[in-house]
Amino acid sequence: LSGLDPAQPYFQGTPIEVRLDKSDAEFVDVIHTDSAPTIPYLGFGMSPAIGHLDFYPNGGKQMPGCGKNPVSQVVDLDGIWEGTRDFVACNHLRSYKYYSDSIIYPDGFLGYSCPSYDVFETGGCFPCPKEGCPNMGHFADKFKGKIKNDFVKLYLNTGEAKDFPLWRYKVTVTLSGKSKVKGYVNVALYGSGGNTRQHQVIKGTLQPDNTYTSFIDAEVNIGAVTKVKFLWNNNWINPTFPKLGAATITVQSGEN
Repeated sequence: LSGLDPAQPYFQGTPIEVRLDKSDAEFVDVIHTDSAPTIPYLGFGMSPAIGHLDFYPNGGKQMPGCGKNPVSQVVDLDGIWEGTRDFVACNHLRSYKYYSDSIIYPDGFLGYSCPSYDVFETGGCFPCPKEGCPNMGHFADKFKGKIKNDFVKLYLNTGEAKDFPLWRYKVTVTLSGKSKVKGYVNVALYGSGGNTRQHQVIKGTLQPDNTYTSFIDAEVNIGAVTKVKFLWNNNWINPTFPKLGAATITVQSGEN
């Protein structure tokens, strides 16, 4: 049984006979996309973990792309009816959109088992453990025999619009150069499965010989890494023409 943002009003906190529960089937997976409290945030979805696997994409409360201004949302690519529904219940309806995308991307939507979204965001719970990570959505049941705990809370990030899956990479950069400068560093990843856009991995003081770590939620599964593109900029013309490079860049895929 897959629960797509099961309803919160009148159901949350009720006996298990009344609401969705892991006792309802051999395997119950749940996608929580609108689990903010109903009052005052109008969250339509349930927040507690109630299945064998509970996925909280983007933390489970506010989905990227749902904060767009109402006009652009109502005149959506999917048509006015779809846009109007999204305006009223965008977070709630993301659950079925993620699910339908998961059918097309069997390797997408990896959920990382973590105590909270904050811990996940700071890079805890990365990479996947040796038994792997379950995939949110249609292929969650591939993980059926590997569940050890009573409730498993899983976190991941998604894109703002179709196509929704993102693949998480840990990027570690050691800088080289003569003197520290202020600015930012962007990295793009190239691989056998495709290339990413540029992602900002450092902003602020760039100190040669220092090592910086960042997480990239890439819009493509790059497969085996073939090349990494490193760019830095300080946004203004510096008459001393400082030079900065990357001594090493390490890319780790969350999956394996």
